[in-house]
Amino acid sequence: MPETPHITLEQWRALIAVVDAGGYAQAAEVLHKSQSAVTYAVQKIESLLGLKAFAIQGRKAVLTPTGQMLYRRALALVDEARDLEAAALALSAGWEAEIHLAAEILFPTWLLLDCLARFGAESPRTRITVIESVLGGTTEALLTGQADLAIAPQTPPGFLGDPLLQMPVVAVAHRDHPLHGLGRELGARDLRAHRHVLVSDTGATRDRRTLSVEVDQRWTVSQMASSIQAIRMGYGFAWLPLEHIRDELASGLLKALPLRAGRERLVPLYLVLADTDFAGPGVRRLAGIIRETVATRCSTEPGKSP
Repeated sequence: MPETPHITLEQWRALIAVVDAGGYAQAAEVLHKSQSAVTYAVQKIESLLGLKAFAIQGRKAVLTPTGQMLYRRALALVDEARDLEAAALALSAGWEAEIHLAAEILFPTWLLLDCLARFGAESPRTRITVIESVLGGTTEALLTGQADLAIAPQTPPGFLGDPLLQMPVVAVAHRDHPLHGLGRELGARDLRAHRHVLVSDTGATRDRRTLSVEVDQRWTVSQMASSIQAIRMGYGFAWLPLEHIRDELASGLLKALPLRAGRERLVPLYLVLADTDFAGPGVRRLAGIIRETVATRCSTEPGKSP
């Protein structure tokens, strides 16, 4: 059996409090303990490990290099213990009261609503918050802890994701747009003279590489609906998700641009849990429903677009 730790979490918390509060007396106030109890806890750590965490400089105790290492590791240990307790409490209490789902806007809205409706029928008391995001915004929601699970265009480092489906994105313009009037295949030079409408990355750090082509005129909007409406009104061209403009293409209002290259792109989407080890039963069930619904409602092979 692994050896039982000799230092308790309370003793590590005392060391952290001394550093964060700026002294033993201040730490005692924060922890609602006597100063002697805090001092004893830190001295116990030093004696058990045979080292000095603090050195006295004047009237102030400052961390030694070894103490700085202990402080950093203690922070990680206490945070991990707190997360473990929170996860255990959530599991013991049954399904979560609220689940946050970050969904890349390329994912079809009707498909997302179908998934939420199925989940709501099974767990009507669980509230769902949907974070509609673009590119880096979806990843950011996972990295910052805003989302319990996500439908994302990539799996962030440190996370595990399952391929969900691929979304076709097509270059289109209004049927009366001048680009269609050229009557031939189009290249990047043809696009440069016309307005490109695109949806901005919702992440705090936006990736300029997401811009598809260099043009003289560009409108950047924050909602997919605004981009589609601008193209419907003939104000430019855009790469739009096929699933979002099926009716406009079927009616002939919008037409795919006859590009020599890049007229259609396949964007993969992944289902990513924020914490695969401690995800609650509600998060796991919602993830399962999303997988099942995508598999059964797609009109093509599994993993392809609906």
